[in-house]
Amino acid sequence: MIRFESVSVTYDGAAEPTVQGVDFEVPEGELVLLAGPSGVGKSTVLGAVSGLVPHFTGGTLRGRVTVAGRDTRTHKPRELADVVGTVGQDPLSHFVTDTVEDELAYGMESLGLAPEVMRRRVEETLDLLGLADLRDRSLATLSGGQQQRVAIGSVLTPHPSVLVLDEPTSALDPAAAEEVLAVLQRLVHDLGTTVLMAEHRLERVVQYADRIVLLPSPGTPPLLGTPADIMAVSPVYPPVVALGRLAGWTPLPLTVRDARRRASALRQQLDQRHSTTPHGHAEPRQHPEEPTGDALKGRGELRDQPQTTGGRQPSAPPELSESLGTRTPHRRRWFRRTRTRTPQTTPASPHAAEVQALSVTRDHIRALRGIDLTVTPGETVALMGRNGAGKSTLLTTLVGLVEPTSGSVAVGGAVPHRTPPRDLVRRVGLVPQEPRDLLYADTVAAECTAADSDAGAEPGTCRALVCELLPGIADDTHPRDLSEGQRLTLALAVVLTARPPLLLLDEPTRGLDYAAKARLVTLLRDLAGRGHAIVLATHDVELAAELADRVVLLAEGEVIADGPTADVVVSSPSFAPQVTKILAPQQWLTVTQVREALS
Repeated sequence: MIRFESVSVTYDGAAEPTVQGVDFEVPEGELVLLAGPSGVGKSTVLGAVSGLVPHFTGGTLRGRVTVAGRDTRTHKPRELADVVGTVGQDPLSHFVTDTVEDELAYGMESLGLAPEVMRRRVEETLDLLGLADLRDRSLATLSGGQQQRVAIGSVLTPHPSVLVLDEPTSALDPAAAEEVLAVLQRLVHDLGTTVLMAEHRLERVVQYADRIVLLPSPGTPPLLGTPADIMAVSPVYPPVVALGRLAGWTPLPLTVRDARRRASALRQQLDQRHSTTPHGHAEPRQHPEEPTGDALKGRGELRDQPQTTGGRQPSAPPELSESLGTRTPHRRRWFRRTRTRTPQTTPASPHAAEVQALSVTRDHIRALRGIDLTVTPGETVALMGRNGAGKSTLLTTLVGLVEPTSGSVAVGGAVPHRTPPRDLVRRVGLVPQEPRDLLYADTVAAECTAADSDAGAEPGTCRALVCELLPGIADDTHPRDLSEGQRLTLALAVVLTARPPLLLLDEPTRGLDYAAKARLVTLLRDLAGRGHAIVLATHDVELAAELADRVVLLAEGEVIADGPTADVVVSSPSFAPQVTKILAPQQWLTVTQVREALS
């Protein structure tokens, strides 16, 4: 169904091919997973299937790619639309209508399908993806995960024979991800649909794959094999495989069920080596090493600034800075409404953030109701919950983008939505889900230079952060040429340049591979060790297990659980990490903990 024959792609201005030596075939009715570290060219390979590469992206494609017998060099994307359905990393870039139902119908309208067929398929897709309650909602009012489900649904309704999916579960909560993957598996098994999918969260998808195409590094020919064979040699692998490697299991398990069947001896070994508390819980999780600051050496010191309870007081990060007056309008408008207001402060508090009885109504929808939350300096809090639970709304309220309907919010002693940006940025910084909201320059170097200037940091501070989080990216690279994960990492570096006392991150690991996630965890731990409070909204249960001191679960805009990470996630079948499920009833969260206990 899909065939690559000695394919290489070189983008304009690039010295080396992004991918080369790509030679493999995907038969009809198979689900093939495209895996590899960030930046190795997975999105390029997917784009070559749909014809977007090179017809839309530019560059030179050598070799041949055929889909259902059609050569993508001679067939443009619109001539492949009846065969190939594509969902990229950014759902918003796919939308052409205003409401959920219209978006699901648009592709079929373009293909000229009969109205009665369109109506039936829209209803089927609404039910398949759990979108029935959202059918009349404006796309702009949906959460990131809900938008991703709509984007997937919009390519399912025309019933293409080939689906090309780039990070399809990156913005989905665990339950929604399972639903989407179950739908894809049903399409493969029952209808013979061919699926080629790239995904970094391998713990979610590896068990569904018939085969894996591994891109080990940029420009390296791919490896093709069964999931078990590829996971044995892959530089990226999920926690279940990492635990299997640590325990010496052969063949490596790919599912929690397989691992649990082999884990009895490991549980006994851990039980013998690891003491427990009187209540039967494992001893409190310790980080592998205390923050030493080594991860931040060489990045330059910020200029001397006043101290607060949250730690060093940074100057303005780019997304909130008064200097936005010189930037593009979409970055300035976020805070235009606040600049004429008089700063309002609250009595001094030991908390980096304090929320009391907070309710927020947006577009006649109660997004938050009765939220009580405190965050102390040095604490890392993970906000979790299904898509649309109110996580992003809570973050945007903390940073002053949304005004509370009732209740109170205080950040560093200030009321965010009533505090001018120049004052607010001394207290809080936000890394949004969409990195394009922060990135405006033509090169990575220019973006970093502007970030250093806005933050009042030593020149090179932002660039050193980029090198730490995203090694190998050239100064002259345009941000739009980066993958979604790379753009997100660049935006994170831009905000971290200012080292805000309260750092907010919305889905910070979306599009990141395991190595990049590990570097992010090290950096955030270091910041927390220096007294910075961190609040992150995430569907990544493995990140929460590795990093968070505390987990707050939201549902329908309300807090339903708030406590230490182990207490909250161990009792949740949806939000428990793989290691917890494998080694239950013992309360282990990460492979790192297990390794340390065994050593």
